[in-house]
Amino acid sequence: MSVVLAALTSDPNLLGCELHRLAGQVNVQAEPHPNAAGVGVYAQEEVLLRRFASGDGEPTVGSLASSVESDALLFHAARLPVGMSLEENTQPFRARHWLFAHQGVVSGFEALRASLLASLPEHLRRGVRGATDSEVLFALFLARLRELGRTDDPRLEPEVAGRVLADTARDVSRRVAQAGVALAPTLNLVATNGAVLVACRSGEVPLFYTRLEGSPECEPCGVTSRTPETQPLVGAHRRRRTVVVASHLKRAAGWVELPRGTTLAVGPDLQLHHLQGG
Repeated sequence: MSVVLAALTSDPNLLGCELHRLAGQVNVQAEPHPNAAGVGVYAQEEVLLRRFASGDGEPTVGSLASSVESDALLFHAARLPVGMSLEENTQPFRARHWLFAHQGVVSGFEALRASLLASLPEHLRRGVRGATDSEVLFALFLARLRELGRTDDPRLEPEVAGRVLADTARDVSRRVAQAGVALAPTLNLVATNGAVLVACRSGEVPLFYTRLEGSPECEPCGVTSRTPETQPLVGAHRRRRTVVVASHLKRAAGWVELPRGTTLAVGPDLQLHHLQGG
């Protein structure tokens, strides 16, 4: 099963610090061993996407953000079949300001692929370059946003984005059932545009979330309990908050399992909204 990790933070300057706090809590290595991993972050108006092949060394939580300052991060790691292009099939996928990752499998996808693609607008259909079910799911999500005219809306409400993600999962599950496929799909979907973070769990595979509150100490920054309160870094670390979504935990304390059929929607205020259905 693939691995997904996402974060939305109040202070882009401290994203690396927040990932450092997660090092003992989350696992970014999958079983079987992944041969394709990618991480997307935001640098001002740019979306930066890095991909790792099996020979590039195993990514760690602390190494994902590097020195990039970003409001959000989305990471995914999986094992792709032999012969499948890493460049075209490695998640997360990107379109304009959106990053998207899918953990799971769409049962009977090969039989459904043509009809799913046919339901897309032409420009989104042309944009699907790989062979995975996950990229098609992303295109279906983008098509629903396009119908609302909200694809590039910087004021997109997290609840609206969450409902679009849940509707995407629900529609695909319906199509799988109508095709007579007995095995229900696993659709853990995560998406962000840098301002909102939405995560939908549809299926038995668990997905977890937590909210990291501010702390006056930070090992990477050298901030300790003895650092004077007059130092700007102390106040910044106290004020920081981050919502994290993860599929694989090393330590469950402080984490909440997202209920099956529930979508988590988070906006710039980092308030947690739970939407039923998906």
